[in-house]
Amino acid sequence: MRARKRVLAALLAGVATVAVATPAVAQERGPRFAGDPTTLVDTSIGNNGDGTTFPGATTPFGMVQLSPDTQLKKYASYDYAQDTILGFSHTHLSGVGCQTMGTFRFMPTTGAVTTSDPAQYGAKFSHANETRQPGYYGVKLDNGITAELTATQRTGQHRYTYPTGAAENVLIEVGEANGYTYAGDVHVVGDDTVEGWVEGGNFCWETQKERYKIFFSAHFDRKFTGFGTWTDSTLTAGKRDASLGSQRTGAWLSFDPTRNGQVGVSVGVSYTSIDGARLNRTAEQPKSFDRARNAAHDTWLDELNRMRVAGGTTADQRTYYSALYRSLLHPSVGSDVDGSYRGFDDRVHRSRDTYYQMFSLWDTYRSQNQLVALLHPDKAADMTKSVLKIYSDGGWLPRWALANGETNVMSGDPVTPWVVDNYRRGLLDDRTARQLFDALWRNATEVPADQSIFRGRDGNPSYVQNGWIGYQDVPGYTFGDTRQAGSATLEYALGDCALATMAQGLGYADKAKTLRGRCDDFANLWDRSVTSHGFTGFPRARAADGTFVGDADPAQSVGFHEGTPWQYQWLAQQDPATLFGLMGGAGQAEQRLDTFFDMPLLLTDPAKAASESWVHGAYDYHNNFAFNPNNEPDLHAPWMYAWTGAPWKTSAVLRAARTLFTDTPYGMPGNDDLGTISSWLVFGMTGIFEAQPGSGTYLLSTPMFEKVEIRPAGGRRIEIEAPGAGASKFQYTKDVQIGHHDYDRSWISHADLLRAGKIRFELSGTPTNWGTRSAPPGV
Repeated sequence: MRARKRVLAALLAGVATVAVATPAVAQERGPRFAGDPTTLVDTSIGNNGDGTTFPGATTPFGMVQLSPDTQLKKYASYDYAQDTILGFSHTHLSGVGCQTMGTFRFMPTTGAVTTSDPAQYGAKFSHANETRQPGYYGVKLDNGITAELTATQRTGQHRYTYPTGAAENVLIEVGEANGYTYAGDVHVVGDDTVEGWVEGGNFCWETQKERYKIFFSAHFDRKFTGFGTWTDSTLTAGKRDASLGSQRTGAWLSFDPTRNGQVGVSVGVSYTSIDGARLNRTAEQPKSFDRARNAAHDTWLDELNRMRVAGGTTADQRTYYSALYRSLLHPSVGSDVDGSYRGFDDRVHRSRDTYYQMFSLWDTYRSQNQLVALLHPDKAADMTKSVLKIYSDGGWLPRWALANGETNVMSGDPVTPWVVDNYRRGLLDDRTARQLFDALWRNATEVPADQSIFRGRDGNPSYVQNGWIGYQDVPGYTFGDTRQAGSATLEYALGDCALATMAQGLGYADKAKTLRGRCDDFANLWDRSVTSHGFTGFPRARAADGTFVGDADPAQSVGFHEGTPWQYQWLAQQDPATLFGLMGGAGQAEQRLDTFFDMPLLLTDPAKAASESWVHGAYDYHNNFAFNPNNEPDLHAPWMYAWTGAPWKTSAVLRAARTLFTDTPYGMPGNDDLGTISSWLVFGMTGIFEAQPGSGTYLLSTPMFEKVEIRPAGGRRIEIEAPGAGASKFQYTKDVQIGHHDYDRSWISHADLLRAGKIRFELSGTPTNWGTRSAPPGV
């Protein structure tokens, strides 16, 4: 294997030399890149109960996501099907499956202020009167008020234009959010400022204990002519301070209607203190709303040009660029402009690097982390260091970190392949890498002594002893992995195998040997007596004593998190050879994949196969044996054909999957999960994907655009050309050239991709045997 890598590196080193000496192809040849790809982004895509995205204004990885809310205590606080806006709040997560955030909701109104109930003061609106752009949202409400929003990294900028002569108010709800809230205050400061804070938590109801605080400081560009505050439904004019009651607390401000009819407000947000929010606001205060809007636009223009495409239909480009936009929203900046951040010990610390938070690791380790690391290695390094800070401050590694609280949502060991991927990309200095390895090793071998905050790998006691997690259906978050023992065992094995490569690289031979011995622990779940759809042998949860538990039907078995054994059987991609051996060989594995994707129908009617044969709907994975492109466990499955000798089928499956994504508000088949599904789509449409998290190896598939240009921050440009490529018809790779050299392997390492310079695909309308001479390596 090492010899093969040396040959590949030597080949690509020669290619890089040629690519440097060859002038870039003139942009006039073939399809052109969009002059302004922000015009191809529609932030309304996924604004429904499945996608749960938001349409408002934010910056890449920003602390603030300023967006309208049409409902509260729902997964998506903005539902495209509704027609009433309740206000504009400053924090949102893109595509989560539980209610959360939606804090500090501002609402402009006219007339007398008589209620604190958003159902009473909310305003009707029409989508025809909305303007949605990256970094900007505007709407003319039916009451005549125009609301405009933009953002800097840590502030939200509002501009409200009122009808001539109408009374002008702004209502600020502090206590009630889209998620659970437990405490909070609001303060009217002087005659132009309002400040406050709220405590939230209980995300997904898993631990019911995690909490976070968030603070704001809002400065208006006009002085108040009147004000008041409320607690619950009691409004008191002239009162400056109020605290959260059983439901709400907030303040209202009134302005002289004889002035110009326009009110602007700059809102700083912080997770450390009101002082931090005030500092963020003053440091990032734009000279005007329009300058802030232009700056946000320019920032997004730069981001979207980091991985730009040419060719295809307008719908293809709108779908692609909107997905790329959603891929770059999280993790979110968590530190103030002075480097202060609130740690998992609930204390304020100072960091020289940008501190990030909002880590949906069970989702993002499969695709979104790889995209961020490719385009922004500097930010990916800081994100990885942030996870180390969570460990240093809180004493354990996170699983699903919301602000400075561990939610313990989901199962398995997602933090390990997430970190190892960034290590394999060379993003970590030696000291940081060793500190992270120590934390990951502890996570892989121990259990937190006090599980009131962190659950860790709670399945370790039986897993370390037996090679599988003993299933037990015990209530409470402390034993989450034992309830999901089947899928968690598979996740542990993948994580341990990835960590073995990190141990080896750092010189920890004994630990690498121990971890390497766990790579194939997925085989311990294999029940050779189970038959389904003509195939024998499937993973099945086991009790600690080794007996298989639950229904033998692999479409209905217990112990698999948000999926079934049919979908989870492919989550052993660290060692496909062993997995396929359990299935009866690569030929039998390919037949399983064909059944999984309904390949006979797919090759005649891809849209019908995707919409009727596959799982559809965000939560329809139960009792199903088909591919689920709406959720994470089997996202890598289309690329498993690379190990069966039929990589052309990957391209066929991806083109079928493309039909599920449209450029409409209902254009996402499932929760985006902080950019995970969007990143998967971006990779699928451009022809590269890391199917083995933690490996640093991309698999190649047929691009859906004629040109792809990747511009990693601080790196050299990568050009991918595929003349004649499109998403609307079956196309397969006939030949690949890197520079002027033929390349017949269906995979490429991250390092080799970065120095490839130019990759050219020659396409065919019929299946080919390209990429079949050898299989990609394991992890």
